Amino acid sequence: MRFASYEFRGRRQVAVVEADGTLYPLPAVRSLTGLLAETGGLDRLLDAGATALDVPPGPQVSEVRLLPPLQPPTVRDFVTFEEHVEGVRRSVDGNAGVPEQWYAAPTFYFANPYAVYGPYDDIPVPPGSAVLDFELEVAAVIGREGRDLTPEEAREHIVGYTVFNDWSARDLQSAEMKVNLGPCKGKDTATTLGPYLVTADEMERYRAPDGFLRLALTASVNGEVVGKDLLSNMSWTFEEMTAYASRGTWVRPGDVLGSGTCGNGGCLAELWGVRGRQDPPPLRPGDTVTLAVEGIGTVSNTVVAGVAPVPLPAGRRRGRERP
Repeated sequence: MRFASYEFRGRRQVAVVEADGTLYPLPAVRSLTGLLAETGGLDRLLDAGATALDVPPGPQVSEVRLLPPLQPPTVRDFVTFEEHVEGVRRSVDGNAGVPEQWYAAPTFYFANPYAVYGPYDDIPVPPGSAVLDFELEVAAVIGREGRDLTPEEAREHIVGYTVFNDWSARDLQSAEMKVNLGPCKGKDTATTLGPYLVTADEMERYRAPDGFLRLALTASVNGEVVGKDLLSNMSWTFEEMTAYASRGTWVRPGDVLGSGTCGNGGCLAELWGVRGRQDPPPLRPGDTVTLAVEGIGTVSNTVVAGVAPVPLPAGRRRGRERP
């Protein structure tokens, strides 16, 4: 089953999406995040969706503005593709290979849940950036809370999947990472989710014997394909990532866990590292980035001009006066 959040005639609504694009609104439901918190798992979410199919249909997808499928309380973005790590390292500092420590655990950082954009929204250039990039990912969405989960237990806590674009200001990110903390403003202003939340049961047909989802991934800029990969090239499954995220803390309904950027052109920075030059060039206003994930759908966002950064002073170089 597929769930969409959308705006139509000034109202926000959550609906089940049928194959022909017909939307079946869920009565009195305005937030998929809230619905997940109420239903507490896949079976009850599917039951809620089934009730919507018993009422008269709403508009077509083509008639509405699709919003992000949900507003997540937290966004964890992992780094699970070796090829991406290797390519970006070469782009940043010329180093080849993957650090051995990377294999020890599925590393992630917390992204900004207040900067989530819909599947066809315009994306402003981050203030002060001249090197904007996209990142092709898939995200798992948590359906019920859990803590200190095993990977086997974690499967029951994943309610569905959506396409994830982690927009990245590479120039800001590179400067920030020299402080050995972050990323912050390099990753802080835009994340695309969409077009739908596809429930986990629909993904089982793509599951390989080793537990990975074999989904074809394609990235295009202005209609030209720049990257293709398989989601099954991840080094950890979503269940393993969820288990790690829950270690010593909680995962809760609506939490989003990004796969990290796929390889073979899943972002421009990787291609820059492989080719030794910025080819294709960084994204500019007017460029349209289209990301397609088999079994989930397509998001397509156009870059627009952003605002100028508000000036701030440099940090004060303090003496060591003591009380």
